[in-house]
Amino acid sequence: MIRNSPELSARAREIALELTSWPSVTGSADEGSFAAKLAAYLRGFDEVKTPAVDAGVHPRSNLIALKRGKGRRTIVLTGHFDVVPIEDYGDLKAMAFDAERLLPEIVARLKRSGENSLALADLESGDFLPGRGLLDMKAGLAAGIATIEAYEGDCNLVFLAVCDEEDRSSGARAAAPALKTFAKDFNLDIALVINLDAISDQGDGAAGRVVALGSIGKQLPTAYVAGKEAHACYPQDGANAAYLAAELLTEFELAPELAEVTGDEVAAPPTALHAKDLKQGYNVTTPGQSWLYWNTLQHKRSAAEVLEISLRLARRAMTRTSLKVKRSIPVLTYAEVASRVAPHSLAARAAEIAKLSQLDLPERAKLLTEFAWAQSGLSGPAVIIGFGSIPYPAVSLRDAELERCIMAAAQAHGLGSVRYFPGISDMSYFGEASGDLKAAADNTPIWGTSFLMPEPAGYPCINIGPWGRDYHHWLERLHAPYAFETLPKVLLAVIDAVSKSG
Repeated sequence: MIRNSPELSARAREIALELTSWPSVTGSADEGSFAAKLAAYLRGFDEVKTPAVDAGVHPRSNLIALKRGKGRRTIVLTGHFDVVPIEDYGDLKAMAFDAERLLPEIVARLKRSGENSLALADLESGDFLPGRGLLDMKAGLAAGIATIEAYEGDCNLVFLAVCDEEDRSSGARAAAPALKTFAKDFNLDIALVINLDAISDQGDGAAGRVVALGSIGKQLPTAYVAGKEAHACYPQDGANAAYLAAELLTEFELAPELAEVTGDEVAAPPTALHAKDLKQGYNVTTPGQSWLYWNTLQHKRSAAEVLEISLRLARRAMTRTSLKVKRSIPVLTYAEVASRVAPHSLAARAAEIAKLSQLDLPERAKLLTEFAWAQSGLSGPAVIIGFGSIPYPAVSLRDAELERCIMAAAQAHGLGSVRYFPGISDMSYFGEASGDLKAAADNTPIWGTSFLMPEPAGYPCINIGPWGRDYHHWLERLHAPYAFETLPKVLLAVIDAVSKSG
């Protein structure tokens, strides 16, 4: 294959349409078989492995492949192959993975319905292709494969395709330590990891044609509210957990203290994803407990910083609340409460809860927090702050000289840059993370039982992927000229530049 030629673009398109035609909905048997199928499809690699990620009804694997160069310097190209479900396509569901058949059918549907004029114009222009997973993110994987096939330089190239990004990032969490082992086994020095994920842009594409020099992180702070029950005719005798929760909601919602701004890039402020008292039915007793959790996004903050800010907000809310209920309401961390419980008792309960596969992770965290509180010997009212799910550490590229090298190569092809990939991504597990995970580990009740969490691999990590619109939607569509013509050339240019630097 001649690099930077129409042949390279044609190959990127061919691979993208082929991979998209293979169903791989998260949690399905198709996702489970995808890595082995991809291994058989690849060509020109010196080593191909499909390490297992998990067991269960549909065991899943990642894929890791090596194209040998000279010496030890290595660049990794990575991305996920799972996709979200296809029910939103309705009567076009049978074509959801066939981009070329789907295109005229979606155009016809849009003309009949008169909805979404932008999508209709895009798809009639010839520049956009629809299809579940084509944008998010098999076109990125395809660009990576085509680039590696075309590359003839001295750098070692690793292609790493992972499962389960759309649910719990099990693939990337397993791949982070496995990549380190792979590098050691094959004597590789990893200089850069390039994630190939897509960016959504509702405008002219300028915001999508970028190198992301890091990725936002995500933490899920939780609050277990232990109130003091009272008869509804005498509410002042207690402390209504629903009211305490309402004050927490007021304090946390869109709180600027938990929103980070870097230049003109803004991480979305916190918002409540769940708030509910734990009463099982109607009676005239005030609620005794409530459970809340919030989505929070980070640029640079560590879990310890998010926890400290959350405690400050909760204490401010409870100081205000105490004036109304006429009693003190302490705010504790989960770690403080758990330290009062016999470790073997807590471990046994955590193991039981981990078996409740029908429950999501925050619900499991609630059950274990509830247990720890009940066993602690403490009494309400009180608020216990912790974390309820898998963390996504914020990561950023730290080497200024490497950044200049990458951007010089990318800018020659018209790309700009952003400091942070705007959505949570697998970059969190490969990149250079902000802080460590100790505060998260100590204050996430289900840590190590309902999920395993490695330290981030700590490699320089960026994102260069395709752009399009409306992923996770039946109008998901890829800007094809950029994905097939420009993106492989950019990847080759960056690989060339980084391989010769240092």
